[in-house]
Amino acid sequence: MAACGNPLIERNMPTVDANPSHVVPIEDIAASRPGVSPVSAPSASGTLVSSAGKTDHHTLQVWEDVRGNSAEAANGRGEEIPLWKRVLDVTCILLSMPFWLPLVILLAIWVKVVSPGPIFYRQERVGYRGSRFLLFKFRTMKVNVETQSHEKHLEQLINGNAPMTKLDVSGDPRIIAGGRILRALGLDELPQLFNVLRGEMSLVGPRPSTPYEFQRYKGWQQERVNALPGLTGYWQVKGKNKTTFTQMVEMDIWYTRNLSFWLDLAIMVKTAPALIVQLLETRVLTRVGSGAPKAAVEES
Repeated sequence: MAACGNPLIERNMPTVDANPSHVVPIEDIAASRPGVSPVSAPSASGTLVSSAGKTDHHTLQVWEDVRGNSAEAANGRGEEIPLWKRVLDVTCILLSMPFWLPLVILLAIWVKVVSPGPIFYRQERVGYRGSRFLLFKFRTMKVNVETQSHEKHLEQLINGNAPMTKLDVSGDPRIIAGGRILRALGLDELPQLFNVLRGEMSLVGPRPSTPYEFQRYKGWQQERVNALPGLTGYWQVKGKNKTTFTQMVEMDIWYTRNLSFWLDLAIMVKTAPALIVQLLETRVLTRVGSGAPKAAVEES
């Protein structure tokens, strides 16, 4: 997706972390906001790690507050959606329309030609402060295929400490022709631009969870819905499939507490490079191969 940003923002945001246990926030942006301290995520061992690789005792209490105060914040005491965010979303979508609209039309024709059934896949998701809405995606799987394997996989991600990898594999007969490429590039998410125009989502924010997933959140994890869900977000440009479910939630909460115009722009700028990295990693995994085939599902 085209980013509506300033090249000078490039210096404000680090590259995608290769180490999922070492999450470094955008210090330059956070430092520009009075009273906001950047928070480093816990390492795999549970120790707070700074950008220098040292144990960060100073921010330990801050990170504990993320969990300790989240239940209260999730009950509707967060700030209202700022006006600048709505203006930024609509402006970027309208300015980039000559680029994404022809692509949406082309992909819609492709889905209709290669697979009988609806063009769009609709699914109920949890939005801002727990509200429900219908999310739109291009359908990348055949109609009426089994998706219960996703719920089982999601349960393992929530309860375990494994990276947030998708269940996509090449050769799965349930995926339509070209569907795996659409998913790897995130092109199946393009119809969510209409969710953004309707005010149900934003260009930048935490990915919207399913009701099934949200029901399994702990109290502190529910604070991630205190920001509009987005097409891209802080988690997506900080490693995504290399991070665990808990790390994803912690990064989403950090974003909701450090929301700013410049932070959104920086994430937009970093989205395209992050997608390229994820595509290259997908191709490498495909070549290496794995054991038994895994199920592909319609998921974030």
